[in-house]
Amino acid sequence: MKTTKLTDLLHIKYPIIQAPMFLVSNTTMVIEAMKSGIAGCIPALNYRTLDELRAAIKELKAAKVEGGSFGFNLIVNKSNLKYKEQLRVICEEGADFIITSLGSPEETIKQSKKAGIKVFCDVVDLKFAKKVEDLGADAVIAVNNEAGGHRGGSSPKELIPHLVKNCNIPIISAGGVGCKADIDKMLELGAEGVSVGSPFIASNEASVTNEYKQACVDYGAKDIVMTERISGTPCTVINTPYVQKIGTKQTWIENLLNKNRKLKKWVKMIRFSIGMNATKNAATKATYKTVWVAGPSIEYTKEILPVKDIVEKLIN
Repeated sequence: MKTTKLTDLLHIKYPIIQAPMFLVSNTTMVIEAMKSGIAGCIPALNYRTLDELRAAIKELKAAKVEGGSFGFNLIVNKSNLKYKEQLRVICEEGADFIITSLGSPEETIKQSKKAGIKVFCDVVDLKFAKKVEDLGADAVIAVNNEAGGHRGGSSPKELIPHLVKNCNIPIISAGGVGCKADIDKMLELGAEGVSVGSPFIASNEASVTNEYKQACVDYGAKDIVMTERISGTPCTVINTPYVQKIGTKQTWIENLLNKNRKLKKWVKMIRFSIGMNATKNAATKATYKTVWVAGPSIEYTKEILPVKDIVEKLIN
């Protein structure tokens, strides 16, 4: 697999980022990713306290090997009350990169530059890509309509060439990668690398139940549906019997309240809290309320494997 601007930026062997996944990602996964020659990323929100986040950074720094790198994902909007303190700790302890999501990355870029940390920003269209480029981002993560979780609205074939043509910083494609042919396709479209999440859910090292991992083996692309019942924003999940039972649309009460400008913010916060709690329970304990977040790239997941074997499948 050829070297790209992403491999040069992060000093990694292969142009792959193990995507940050809420509740799924952990230091063991990232360490194995680094050993395999790719980058690994963890949501800062996976850590309840700043001390836990600091300890994770120190563990990753001690385990870092040549050809691999690590980073953290920050939710940079006002809903994340921990954001500024998380950013401070990451800048104090050090990391190779930060991926920003759901808000303006201006403060993150400003602080990270001082600490020598690269910043990649999630975007779904050219408008936001140009905004983060002007703010000084090192690359953009182009989230397409094949991504798991909260996805974009454009196909890779539409989004990647459009961003490549109009941006002067590297484009990293997120979504729709489950095998080497998918990576080759994204690179041919002009991406400098890929961010891969769902195939790593069914890894030995992932911090979720075996039932969740096995679901990624048993279900496929046709079983992925969009739901508004987690965060209020459309999100991809596996279409389990429980998801079918509760439906994928907001309730009529939520729909009505969302039309009220004064109440909309609070309704969305309550829905987010309820949805995240349901997701956490399904991911970490045995429950009939199975709300498992995943993308269509689980189509290529045929067994639960170590991270190193999943990387091997992606590059060969």
